[in-house]
Amino acid sequence: MTPSTKHTATAPVALSNVSKLYGQQRAADAVNFELYPGQCTVLAGHNGAGKSTVIKLILGLIRADEGQVTLLEHDAGSSQAARLRAHIGYLPETVALHPALTGTETLAFYARLKGLPTSDNQALLSRVGIAQAAHKRVGTYSKGMRQRLALAQTLLGKPRVLLLDEPTTGLDPASRLLFYDIVQELRDAGATILLSTHALAEMERLADRIIVMQQGRKIADGTLSELRQHAGLPVRIRLTVEHIPDSVPQNWKAIGLNRLERHCTEAEKIQILREAHAIPGLNDLELESPGLDELYAHFLKREDY
Repeated sequence: MTPSTKHTATAPVALSNVSKLYGQQRAADAVNFELYPGQCTVLAGHNGAGKSTVIKLILGLIRADEGQVTLLEHDAGSSQAARLRAHIGYLPETVALHPALTGTETLAFYARLKGLPTSDNQALLSRVGIAQAAHKRVGTYSKGMRQRLALAQTLLGKPRVLLLDEPTTGLDPASRLLFYDIVQELRDAGATILLSTHALAEMERLADRIIVMQQGRKIADGTLSELRQHAGLPVRIRLTVEHIPDSVPQNWKAIGLNRLERHCTEAEKIQILREAHAIPGLNDLELESPGLDELYAHFLKREDY
């Protein structure tokens, strides 16, 4: 499936029939998608599904054997694209920072690599919550603090494209919430974001689009609503009423003394909700739709048949 949303602007990131081979293994197999400004796309898949390969192809760290990868209107592996690196933010899954440098020195080092001033670095360290440790050596940092520092270097220069590979690894719950707030701010400001993660449930409020990969292939692509409709998994609607009516509406099931429940498809949801509002004595309504974890498992299982 492909997303239904239409865009007229040029995509900052585009993969056209892209394959990457290692011997007989296809780490990426005829992958097609475009990423747009103001959109956070979640890239989901098991280890070895091809997520990191896709990110490396976009960065130009590896070249496609088939197809084309375009980054900011240039071939991702070209010298022109390399000169645009100041507009790209990349956070790898495994963060390697020099332990002898302080947080301030580390950020200054990366700013100079990108040809950027260091005047905003202190504010950036504060933004990711490690300003109090800025003058301590990175070797004394916890894993979560190193991840936050790595996030700060990713955000240098207000990048137009952000590529985040398992970015919340090692972060405690409070730090993850801070990270998601930052991602939302960047998306709302117009950044193009591709985020590879296993923590799918946490991404539901941020994911404008989800791409599911398996064995190098893209097997699903769409908004959360589109994936729910395509999967056909049931939506559960549960009502609390003053009392169960003598004649329970068709397809509703009485549970307990004052509750009614019904399952429906995503496509039927609006119609059924209208029916629910017409039931006498309605006091409360609960809606439970399939989450990202359920959808992900569904698409992987379907492809295994």
